[in-house]
Order: sequence, then structure tokens, then C-alpha cells
Amino acid sequence: MNPDPNSENILAASAHRNPYPYYAALAAGPALVFDAPRKLWIASSAASVKEVLGNPACRVRPVTEPVPAAIVGSAAGEVFGHLVRMNEGLRHDAPKVALQRFLAVVDLDRVQDRTEALALQTAGEGVLRGEALSRWAFEVPVMAVADLLGFDEAELPQVARWMGDFVACLSPLSTPDQLAAASDAASALLERFSDLVQRSAAQPGSALERLQHEAAQSGWHDAQALLCNAVGLLSQTYEATAGLIGNSITALATQPGLLDTIAREPGKLLQMVHEVSRHDPSIHNTRRFVAEPTQVAGVALQAGDVVLLVLAAAGRDPLCNTRPDEFLLERPDREVPGFGHGAHQCPGQALACAIAASAVRALLVSGRLKDAASFSWGYRPSMNARIPVFTA
Repeated sequence: MNPDPNSENILAASAHRNPYPYYAALAAGPALVFDAPRKLWIASSAASVKEVLGNPACRVRPVTEPVPAAIVGSAAGEVFGHLVRMNEGLRHDAPKVALQRFLAVVDLDRVQDRTEALALQTAGEGVLRGEALSRWAFEVPVMAVADLLGFDEAELPQVARWMGDFVACLSPLSTPDQLAAASDAASALLERFSDLVQRSAAQPGSALERLQHEAAQSGWHDAQALLCNAVGLLSQTYEATAGLIGNSITALATQPGLLDTIAREPGKLLQMVHEVSRHDPSIHNTRRFVAEPTQVAGVALQAGDVVLLVLAAAGRDPLCNTRPDEFLLERPDREVPGFGHGAHQCPGQALACAIAASAVRALLVSGRLKDAASFSWGYRPSMNARIPVFTA
């Protein structure tokens, strides 16, 4: 790829077969580069990405548009407006603490067992290749988290369909029909979560009962916001974990000796997923919106400026991870910028990696990856996510 930061490549790179030489050229250059055609700054080195993530003037959403204009007034917009990960400020401190505490005590062993069972069940008896494999990678993580949150097993496929409809509203390219379907899905999910929350009161120790307990302990008493963030737990799982599963499969198909190593030592599967999340992550970039004048790496930024953080480049920065282009299972002090940093560190990192590892394990034990080297794939068109689309 052309390493010109002002080319079209920056927003198309995640779907390129190998964007990493391009990212390396960006990370080796100035800490911040202004992309005039797209009217945004680009931060790609580990140091500049961390600095932006840690700067309180750099917000997750524009001050003037906390909810995307296309979904304001809809059920999808209501969910989005309450999401802790899409908001900042004092009123979101208690919800953030509650969600962090909830996720910190999730029984990952149980989640892994249930994920593997669901993954094997949904894989069926046929050969899981091509489009079926791509669809499966999206469905399994959502079903695993829905199972954790108390949905009945018979409902899980419907929850996955609702989530597929809902996340469409998060794209700036969504059509009116997709936006309408997203709103319907959000309404259905809020209604079902309301039922589950009421039911959880009679189920001490259930996941939603624990979430409500952590909310009360943290001083978070907005019942509707809690429902919205329960939906958010599913939406965070959808594309990011599907990409992590898909990129783990492509790693097994392309990294020399990796499939044999994992087959021989399956205990290293979780290590492999963690390395995939650094070496070939599912989320390649994110944006920050400058709310007030500030400086990053000595560059003056003004209110209204937009910064594109190239997380995938930061993970390959040699000042972040030594021997960055090598795929190392035994990597000491691995840093994964794709899961955020500081106040924006993703509290679901352990859960996402556990789900992805268990899904891949199901494919391994069923023998469906023995011919992984013959798989074919491209990548979904996206401005920020790297998700394989298997074609054969």
C-alpha cells in the first residue's frame, strides 16, 4: 500500500490483505499528521495513541452530537445515548464502575464451557466453510453473552438476529430500512431485558442480579440505562469478537507451524487469541473528538478537531511491542492498544478473548480446521473493523 497518509488508504486499510507495512510507515513518521481531505488528524504511534486516549479533552463523541443524528428519537438512539462506552462525564462514572465490577467477576470457565458447547451445536454436522463460517463467527459470541445474561437457549438465535439488525445503525452508511430494523431490534431487546431483569430478582446469583447489585453498590439507580447497557454488552461482542474469531482462524491458516502447535498444545489457544488481538486485531482504528483546545505530542488541537487513532499501527510499534511483526505465543509484556488504554481500557477484554478462544477450540476439536490452509477469504468493507469474509 502507498504509505501516503493523505491517500484514501487510511479509511480502507482495515480491509486490505496486508495493511501493516503502510501502518508501520505511519507510525514511524510524525506523531500527528493532518489528513486534509478527511479533515482529521492521524495518530498511529503507540505514544501518540496513548496520549490521545489519556487526554480528557479528547472525547468519544462530538460535544454537539452525543447520539448520531440518524438515530435520534428512535429506540436505537435511546440505547446509544445511555451506553457507558459512548459517553463521558460524572454521570457515567457510577455506571462505568458497576460494569467494570460486574465483568471482573464473570465466571470465565463457565463462559468458555458454554461457548464451546454453543459453538459445536451451531456448527452442526456439515462442513463449516465460506459464508457459513463467517455467519457462525458473528452468531456464536452474541449467543454466548446472551446465554451469560440469562436468555433461554431457544431464544439465542433470535437474539443474534436482533443484534445483527441493531449494529447496522452504528454505521454512517446505514440505509433507511436498516435504521428502521435497528430501532425495531433495540425495542425488542429492551423489552426482553426488562423481562429478564424482573425475573432475575428471584434468581440470586444470576448475571443480571449481580449487575443490578453492582449498580446499586455504585450508586447507579437508572433502571432504563442499565437495560440499555445490557444491550450494549451484546453489541460490543458482535463485530469485535467476530473479527477476533475470524482473524484467529486466518492466523492458524497462515502462520507457519501454528496450527500444529495449537493442536499439540491446546492450552496455548488463549495465548494465541491474545497475540491475534495485537498482531491482527479486529478493530483497526477509532476516533476522538476534541472538546476544547489542547495539545497532543506538542501539536495544538482546537475544539471540533477529530483525531483518528490507528490502534492496529500502535500494536505493531516496536516501542510498544518488541519484534512487532512476528507472531509470538510467548510474548512478554504484550500490549494491545486495540482494547484501549487508561480510562478507556475495555473491561470486556478477558471475556472477549475467552469467547473467541472457546469458539476456535470448538472448530479444532471437531476437525473443521484441519484444512485451514486451503481456506479463502477477503475482508468486509469497513472504515475501522477487520473482519474476514470466508469464501471457501
